[in-house]
Amino acid sequence: MSEIFHSLKEAAEQLGVHPVTLRRWAESGKIRVVRTPGGHRRFASSEIERLKRQASGEVGPSIGEELREKALTHTREDISQHEASWISNISDKERKEKRLLGRRLMGLLIQFVGAEEDAGEEILDEARTIARLYAKGVVMSGLPLQEALKAVNFFRDHILESAVVLPEAATRRPEANQRMFRRLNTVLNEVQLQIADCYEVLGPVT
Repeated sequence: MSEIFHSLKEAAEQLGVHPVTLRRWAESGKIRVVRTPGGHRRFASSEIERLKRQASGEVGPSIGEELREKALTHTREDISQHEASWISNISDKERKEKRLLGRRLMGLLIQFVGAEEDAGEEILDEARTIARLYAKGVVMSGLPLQEALKAVNFFRDHILESAVVLPEAATRRPEANQRMFRRLNTVLNEVQLQIADCYEVLGPVT
């Protein structure tokens, strides 16, 4: 079967990272890249899948992918029955944009959990960027800060609940599970802080 090649933006979305990070990975050799005659980067689907498997393996046998899928599935099922104002007051286009940001954030969460203890600042910076993008959108839509934080806590609860019920969580050492939850909370706390800061700077739109 012939190889499929993706643009920088497409590959970054599939990997759940910021394009700047993927560009840096390509320059450091972490992922192989080819150039078009016009000089644009193209990433092979096999390379993207290799990095996905590697990222999942860093946090245990497939635990990264399992956490991602459980959290996303759990959220989709629950959100269809949820009648909060932060859901009903946004357009279909905004929902799609928020869904994409959520997927990118999930990818960063998995990376951060698997990163070395003294590493991950770059991942946190990307998480902050995503939080600011989310906050700017909801501020402009007129959503109060309290409702925006309710939305964040809704997703936070689903991510942490999904981590609790992972099969590996019952068999892993307590220290490993503590580390996983600490790393998850580190990212999620940064997201909440960035949203609050954005509201403070921009103020509610009236």
